[in-house]
Amino acid sequence: MDAARRFESIVIIFNPNSTGNAPQLAEQLRDRLGELLPYPAEIRLQPTEHAGHAVDLAREAAAGGGRVLVVSVSGDGGYNEVVNGVMQSGNREAVCAVMAAGNANDHQRTVGTQPLEEAIAGGQVRHIDLLRIETEGGEGSGSAYAHSYIGFGLTPVVAVDLEKGSKGSLKEMVTVVRTFSKFKPFEIKEQNGKRRKLDSLIFANIPEMAKYATLSEADEQPRDGKFEVITFPHMPKWRILLLAARATTKGLGDQPSVSRYEFTALKPMPYQVDGEVKSVSANTVVRIRSVPRALATIG
Repeated sequence: MDAARRFESIVIIFNPNSTGNAPQLAEQLRDRLGELLPYPAEIRLQPTEHAGHAVDLAREAAAGGGRVLVVSVSGDGGYNEVVNGVMQSGNREAVCAVMAAGNANDHQRTVGTQPLEEAIAGGQVRHIDLLRIETEGGEGSGSAYAHSYIGFGLTPVVAVDLEKGSKGSLKEMVTVVRTFSKFKPFEIKEQNGKRRKLDSLIFANIPEMAKYATLSEADEQPRDGKFEVITFPHMPKWRILLLAARATTKGLGDQPSVSRYEFTALKPMPYQVDGEVKSVSANTVVRIRSVPRALATIG
């Protein structure tokens, strides 16, 4: 953990049209920081105007250099945008933080150590690992960072249907059951040329996911330069249900831990990065790697 950090500016990014209470939480955080900070700092609210806007706002906030803190008042997906924007800025002194205002809030729930306003006033910055996904071939190349997880198979398919439908415990459960009944496995080719048919493939930087599931026994603070690989080979649906039940009760136990993983997606398929759904085309090479201590964070 670094020495106590004093920030020159604090930019609070939020979605004004959030289905939750992000605007109110953002205002409350600004007012509370005005009371708690033991030094003067510029504190600015920055509402987003469209999907993906948080990437641009975070990059612009950090690009000016200096000790800037960029706070995302959002869920995991909104925070993913802020993290990518700050990483694109190249400002090594910039710090990210998240105030939970989403549905799952996996990152804040798992990695958070104390109330955010208190952590910011105390200035205790720490560095954690990020995941980086790189895609090559198919219809193009690209890369992005993930603070918590990257998932192929059931994970993004369920997420897509949740976005089409309604959120809320009962409605989510109905959506998951409906999606699960229609789900078909996917096939990948590993680096050694072997083909595998899978129901789910998750690269996890944190041990918990989707509010209830414990994926591994890894440390809650991702800072070892590795991530866990959770694989569900294709199996009868009743066995998947048993594994899901185990994840929500006892957890899945120890999982393989690596610093890099590569495969080829043989057909077009969606994937999920911290709650944001993207897609790869057929014959795309996918590389996942850990970027040790890449993200300066607080809270």
